[in-house]
Amino acid sequence: MLATEPFIPADSGNPQLPWISMGPGISKKLLALFPERGEWVTLLRLEPGACVPLHRHQGEVHGYVLSGYRRLEPEGRLLGPGAYEYEPAGHVDTWTAGGDEPLVSLFFVRGAVEYLASDGSLLRRETADTNAEEYRRACAEQGFLQLDLRR
Repeated sequence: MLATEPFIPADSGNPQLPWISMGPGISKKLLALFPERGEWVTLLRLEPGACVPLHRHQGEVHGYVLSGYRRLEPEGRLLGPGAYEYEPAGHVDTWTAGGDEPLVSLFFVRGAVEYLASDGSLLRRETADTNAEEYRRACAEQGFLQLDLRR
């Protein structure tokens, strides 16, 4: 594929792209993987009240709220539909789905995301490679045809 050709691995509404559970009330749908650069694009869905645990970004993250509300902690700022959020490398935060409807946000992630315990110790590290493995596992478990999400 030439660099100038568009990359459209799948429509986000494609039923062949499974929602992957990440914990109670949290799931993601991978749209594209850039393993050689350690990047990925994902939809993240949180049910009302679900919380993304404390985490640190090793690279920058761009987020866009499609529906629902995202409450950023510790400042308590609420982002609604159409809101864009930039998080620089090194940023540490946690957030919840506010309101009474599910939150769906689009994220472009560069570099690892490290999930942290309350004492700051590392619990889990999310990368393009771990996302690829979770996607393969979800496709196998849910009976989906695996699409090539790599670019």
